[in-house]
Amino acid sequence: MASFSRHEMRRSLKSLRWPVRLTQNGMVAERALRSFWPFLSLCLAVIGLLMLGVQDMLALEVLWGGVVLSALGALVFLMLGIRSFAWPTRAEAVAKLDATLPGRPIQALMDDAAIGADDASAMAVWRAHQSRMAARTKDAKPVQPDLRISRRDPFALRYVAVLVFLVALLFGSVWRVGTVGNLAGASAAVPNGPTWEGWVEPPRYTGLPTVYLNDITDPSLRVAQGSTITLRLYGEVGALNVTETVSPAMSDVPAEGQASPTQEFTVTRSGNITINGEGGRSWAVDLVSDTPPQIEITGPAEASAVGEMTLPFEARDDYGVEFGTARITLDLDSVDRRYGLAAQPDPREAIVVPLPTPITGDRRNYAESLIENFSQHPFSNLPVIVTLNAQDALEQSTQAAGKPMTLPGRRFFDPMAAAVIEQRRDLLWAASNAGRIAQVLRAVSHRPDEVFRSETAYLRLRTILRRIEALAPYGVSPEQQDEIALAMWDLAIMLEEGDLSDALERLRRAQEQLAEAMKNGASDQEIAELMQELRDASDDYIRQLSRQAQQEGEQSDERQSAENSMQMTQDDLQAMMDRIQELMEQGRMAEAQQALQELQQMMENMRVTQGQGQGGQSPGEQAMEGLAETLREQQGLSDQAFRDLQEQFNPGAQAGESQGNEGRNGGQGRGQSHEGQGGQGQGNGEEQGDNQAQGAGSLADRQQALRQELGRQQGNLPGAGTPEGDAARDALDRAGRAMDGAEEALREDDYAGAIDQQSEAMEALREGMRNLGEAMAQEQRNQPGQGTAEGNRQAQNRDPLGRNAGSNGSMGTDEGLLQGEDVYRRARELLDEIRRRSGDGDRPDIELEYLKRLLDRF
Repeated sequence: MASFSRHEMRRSLKSLRWPVRLTQNGMVAERALRSFWPFLSLCLAVIGLLMLGVQDMLALEVLWGGVVLSALGALVFLMLGIRSFAWPTRAEAVAKLDATLPGRPIQALMDDAAIGADDASAMAVWRAHQSRMAARTKDAKPVQPDLRISRRDPFALRYVAVLVFLVALLFGSVWRVGTVGNLAGASAAVPNGPTWEGWVEPPRYTGLPTVYLNDITDPSLRVAQGSTITLRLYGEVGALNVTETVSPAMSDVPAEGQASPTQEFTVTRSGNITINGEGGRSWAVDLVSDTPPQIEITGPAEASAVGEMTLPFEARDDYGVEFGTARITLDLDSVDRRYGLAAQPDPREAIVVPLPTPITGDRRNYAESLIENFSQHPFSNLPVIVTLNAQDALEQSTQAAGKPMTLPGRRFFDPMAAAVIEQRRDLLWAASNAGRIAQVLRAVSHRPDEVFRSETAYLRLRTILRRIEALAPYGVSPEQQDEIALAMWDLAIMLEEGDLSDALERLRRAQEQLAEAMKNGASDQEIAELMQELRDASDDYIRQLSRQAQQEGEQSDERQSAENSMQMTQDDLQAMMDRIQELMEQGRMAEAQQALQELQQMMENMRVTQGQGQGGQSPGEQAMEGLAETLREQQGLSDQAFRDLQEQFNPGAQAGESQGNEGRNGGQGRGQSHEGQGGQGQGNGEEQGDNQAQGAGSLADRQQALRQELGRQQGNLPGAGTPEGDAARDALDRAGRAMDGAEEALREDDYAGAIDQQSEAMEALREGMRNLGEAMAQEQRNQPGQGTAEGNRQAQNRDPLGRNAGSNGSMGTDEGLLQGEDVYRRARELLDEIRRRSGDGDRPDIELEYLKRLLDRF
């Protein structure tokens, strides 16, 4: 064994320099804390109280007494700390570090052999021992100081002092400490005679104003829960004092009078507040408790065709709801435990989503809708229980009764896509279903040519199958489960939507989805969205055929078209679609499916001739004619809404019954059934109310149909890319938004608001038609030799009064209605009649307001 030299021993001791120094520093901190913790705690507590402004709440004598006692206490604690503190030496640090090592190796390195110094064998043994001790010193680490002083502070007063100081840092101010010296001169500056001021400050979340008590003469005072009452007393100390029984610090028996300059307390119960002394006053405080919020689901959950759920609810609170949550848990008892759902489900956490709240406005009573899409969640299309929770600013929460329902999700009408989604549900239900899922997917895809439209979808299914089969024997982890579920979702979307880049493929897909929806009993909303998809796909297909005909240079040949293909106008196509939708709404699914098949055959055999329409009209003329019809129908709806508004305020007036104009039926929108819309103004009041509600719903439905028709016309609007054409599209967009507002107002029986929105829609339609006419005129100027026939038609187009019907798409004319010498006399007669009717107090208020607006304008 190699001998251990003195050089190696000194090097080992030198390596202990930093552990010894850090251990010594820790001993300094340990002894200082044990000696000076009373002094530090007292200083922190006093500084914290001064930062919080306690000096403003105490009487001057009490304040100075506290200052003197605090100073004497701090001096005593400081002297005791200095007396008990002893600086640790290096030897003490070495001994403490050596005690933590096995065998005290540091002391062994510093020792010498007591006997056997002349014996070489004994010295060799001693050196070997020192070598082992030196190896142990390499593991030496600084000794952590023991800063626990719970034995010296059994009541944890040090933590109270630290807490007071931290609260002062958050809510106090350092500058308040310097105000202690100014209190001595404060008493000399008080006004002669005692006086007082008081305020009641409600909690911020209530939105209530601060009340100045000096202005309150009523002896009873209603105060919101949690309000802060502040009373300031001026004058000679002790001339005024306060007694109160409303704060938690006071008992039911009135407390002894408090004479400090400032009194501040929080109202937690009803009681009395009295200011005793000259000019004092007393109030009986009635506490207004903060009631918990209320929340409830107000209607069934609705789902769109893409699975987006809309759940209406109402929430209310006396001061406003802060936030709410919806908790969705699986209703396992209501699940049909068959097939893939027969296995024990994997544990799933409940869905917790925040409820929407108004960004601005009143939150005391509001109605909102939770709109979320849970189509990809494992609970989709399964029975669940939805529980709503609301909380107010006082952290009072209320939980509504759970509502059982089926969690809406996206519905897939393609059979293969529906099969993939069903197996995805089984996989998310339990990972143990992996083997069964692989068998089912192999069975349904046994003949891929019959169920797959694209090779890409089949290859993706094969990839998913291999993945499941490889993992099934060993178990599917949650991460792999989510990964496979996402791949199956993407595959189902591909199978359902197909290739939308091709117009014909999109048209076929839309027709097939609609056919599957009729077979599977889809909801009215889903059918409406699929019908709209079919309309859009048809428009795209017609535009594609039109572009193809233009590129191939086909000429208009009626004989050739009649022999080789079928011709259809856009109006004929829309009429067939309206007929299909009407049959589905009436529940006649067999007839609707047959009509859909006929439409599909006609669309596939149809040829579109570029530049020709019904009656030889150009696309611009067709668009102008369609917009004119839309404007007339909108005018009719507005007239009907005005008459319904009059009947609402004056049921016996029967306004407009004798007017057999077109507006009575609201213009008879395209594709809508209007039986029974004629006015039958007779019957009792209850029947009139029912008819009025039914009429409002009918008007709203017709307004919705008119909005959809305008949307279709916007898609076929010519003049794209020109300033006039873009301006026309912008105007029609405004008209569409106004129609949406009118529909919403009609559904809420707000006839006045609906009339305003309809007026905006008509004005925007007129502007759009003017811009479209300018675009058509500009196009004709750029193409010489065109438009002669149109000019001849416009020259012959005059209204019954012999005036021109207008130009540039306008519905009116710049020419005056009255011609000749009787213009001013007739105008005077009209003005007198308006004045006479406005003075008739028996007329409805809405009619009087309308007449007043006419007088203000003319």
